[in-house]
Amino acid sequence: MTVEEFEEFYAQAVARLTGQLYVMTGDLQEAQDVVQEAFVKAWVRRGRLERDGQPEAWIRTVAWRLAVSRWRFRRRSADAWGRGSGAAEHVAPPDPDHVVLVDALRELPAQQRRTLTLHYLCDLTVEQIAGETGLSTSTIKTHLVRGRAALAHRLRDPRIEEAPDV
Repeated sequence: MTVEEFEEFYAQAVARLTGQLYVMTGDLQEAQDVVQEAFVKAWVRRGRLERDGQPEAWIRTVAWRLAVSRWRFRRRSADAWGRGSGAAEHVAPPDPDHVVLVDALRELPAQQRRTLTLHYLCDLTVEQIAGETGLSTSTIKTHLVRGRAALAHRLRDPRIEEAPDV
């Protein structure tokens, strides 16, 4: 990839990748950071990205791995220091629908959340997801079925009762 091609690719893909990683991680700032770091790594190997054929998938995978590594580091750090007792800063809440969806996604296991994101946000097929994640197609299908069922249960509106059978 030439410098110009890489810049064009970056301009076209950065927002989409950031959105995808946001859904996977549940943290917009983290998503922005790992996507930027993945693009920096891609810049160094931009000559080989074109030959790989799927630079967006490569960057998404690298960003996901960076997010997991950062999460592990923070978890180990928090365990070492213990939970602080300082008061949390008050922030105005976002839109209630957004909160419900983000909470529902956060309750899913990470692999289900990632699989749902790759399938529904990235429009990848089961086979493409298997290739990107290294999981079997049957495992991907299982994650999709379980993730959809869990989201359907969590996003059900308790105020709406099902119509009685007539």
